[in-house]
Amino acid sequence: MPDTPSAVVHFKETFEKLRAEVSKFIVGQQDIIEQVLSAVICGGHVLLEGVPGLGKTALVNTLAKALHLKFQRIQFTPDLLPADIVGTQILVERGGQKVFEFQQGPVFCNVLLADEINRATPKTQSALLETMQEKRVTVAGTSHNLGSPFFVLATQNPIEQDGTYPLPEAQLDRFFFKLCVPVPSHNDFIEILNRTGGKSSPEINAVATGDDILQMGQVVREVPVEASVQDYLVKIVRATHPTDVNATDRVKKYVRHGSSPRGAQTILAAARVRALLDGRYHVAREDIAKAATPALRHRILLSFEGEAEGVKTDEVIADVIEKVKA
Repeated sequence: MPDTPSAVVHFKETFEKLRAEVSKFIVGQQDIIEQVLSAVICGGHVLLEGVPGLGKTALVNTLAKALHLKFQRIQFTPDLLPADIVGTQILVERGGQKVFEFQQGPVFCNVLLADEINRATPKTQSALLETMQEKRVTVAGTSHNLGSPFFVLATQNPIEQDGTYPLPEAQLDRFFFKLCVPVPSHNDFIEILNRTGGKSSPEINAVATGDDILQMGQVVREVPVEASVQDYLVKIVRATHPTDVNATDRVKKYVRHGSSPRGAQTILAAARVRALLDGRYHVAREDIAKAATPALRHRILLSFEGEAEGVKTDEVIADVIEKVKA
């Protein structure tokens, strides 16, 4: 880029402003906040998983307020239809004649909160496939482009809970990160009560625009990657496949399918963000390893034996990283 130093400074300043603004309301969860911001800057979508009440929806709402962008929320329920998301053709009268006109759905925005996404049926969830990948909607043979930037921040309850449907593999693969929201610590619980139990809540201000996000994404794409680091990344992703030479015994025994190339693209983009935040203009192997778990945990499909024995994909990824590192 012609003005790389100032662009990198602007990147870090804007990132820290967004992090500080979100942290006004969200207690703790610093890793989750950083990873959500990283995905948004890279133009990716995020799936937040956790039991009800951990602040998943509050995090998305707070981030939406910190961004000067159009925000929409869809509450996913079993009776939700695809037309309720993308829009539909309605009959209107124009010049004395009745014609069909496209009425946009809530997906026509910049920031979409898909709340409790796994409570809708697979048919409804599939309405987001084209939206998340091509960032457009096709209804009655006509395509309609969405705004830019556009990203989906979805929340879901653990699949073991009643009334939930597993997301299709194709849709899971379209999420940049899958983040598991943990239960707050004892001190964080106390701070949550202090912030939410008073007369007023912290005021969240918009500190970044859509142009800022797009410019930050451009800076990320300019970060160089050395050939050996890229080779290290490819080895990790390929090692999630049972037939690969670097596959661990756990992968061979418990994994049915490994990550797609989209997983490698995700890791590389997230590693570039991590490098910039650390003040480096190059990607290190540590950046790759840190980004691997949230980028791959939803892209690895366990075998029946793995699911029966309760194997966690995070453990599989940790094994892979250790073997490739060795």
